Amino acid sequence: MDYKWTVNQSVMQENLPLCYASVKNSCVKTVYALETRTFMYILLTLITFFTLLGNLLVIITIIHFKQLHTPTNYLILSLAVADLLVGGMVMPPSMLRLVETCWFLGNLFCKIHSSLDVTMCTASILNLCIISLDRYYAVCHPLLYHTKMTTNTTLLMIFVCWALAIFVGFGIAFLELGILGVEDFYYSTIACEGGCIVYLSKTASVVFTMMYFYIPAVVLISIYLKIFHIAQRQAHMIQNGQVKTSQRQTSVRKTEIKATKTLAIVIGVFILFWAPFFICSLFDPFLGLVFPRGLFDFLSWVGYSNSTCNPIVYALFYSWFRKSFKIILLGKIFQPNSSRLKLF
Repeated sequence: MDYKWTVNQSVMQENLPLCYASVKNSCVKTVYALETRTFMYILLTLITFFTLLGNLLVIITIIHFKQLHTPTNYLILSLAVADLLVGGMVMPPSMLRLVETCWFLGNLFCKIHSSLDVTMCTASILNLCIISLDRYYAVCHPLLYHTKMTTNTTLLMIFVCWALAIFVGFGIAFLELGILGVEDFYYSTIACEGGCIVYLSKTASVVFTMMYFYIPAVVLISIYLKIFHIAQRQAHMIQNGQVKTSQRQTSVRKTEIKATKTLAIVIGVFILFWAPFFICSLFDPFLGLVFPRGLFDFLSWVGYSNSTCNPIVYALFYSWFRKSFKIILLGKIFQPNSSRLKLF
């Protein structure tokens, strides 16, 4: 996401490089050295490639292997789809904009790109909220888990999550909700040819960042702290013989705790990678748009890189993900009955 970028067009000089030299209202262009541009293209292309590869492996794994058809994994699948779309539809145009410092793909595609950008980030945070609810019932109320978090319930929540994310993303870009009430200021001071940004007014900035990052982040952290507190208390009771469990129940419980810890890391990485961007987005309009465009570009890519990290987290903490990745990369999924292989 690239939110705030202001150009003082009244002080433009003829010798400044412009995105469109023949257009009066053109944005100023920053020209990087050839070596710098080459390095940036290589680095960002690698990030994009591994984002696509990693999340595609996660998606194929969950869809192909029947053993993984569980509510929790459907949530991971939904998150992986959002990450895949970031790599396939958000990163490439953002790479061009970052390196060339201009937008050459037209106003309509700018709105589509901005809509997808906001949509994927919103979908990710909402998916993580559903995942935290899933983990809460799995660990804190295991007897209610299979009645509360059914496959149909999970799929319905995923649908609502994506519908809301699409409404927010396309509403901000196409309905221009972000500039509501400050249209004159935006078109006279901010907008210029060759730029593609999502500008948010003070009110829109507070509402958007609070509703779709800060409040969900606080809720997620609170839920996971409660989950681990209850898990520790239950483990202490079992250890002291206050609660008797069978060997199978103990094994299932350990599996759920490990899954919860892994998904907690996924949530922590998301908050860590996106927090700098949302902090700047919240305070920038109140400070007079002091943060430079380059800073928002950099922080946007830090956030995008979260989509690259999620498959790495799964591979590090789930041995069955590593096993499935190996099966897919070796082409063994094309063998008869490969979908019924036991991964754990």
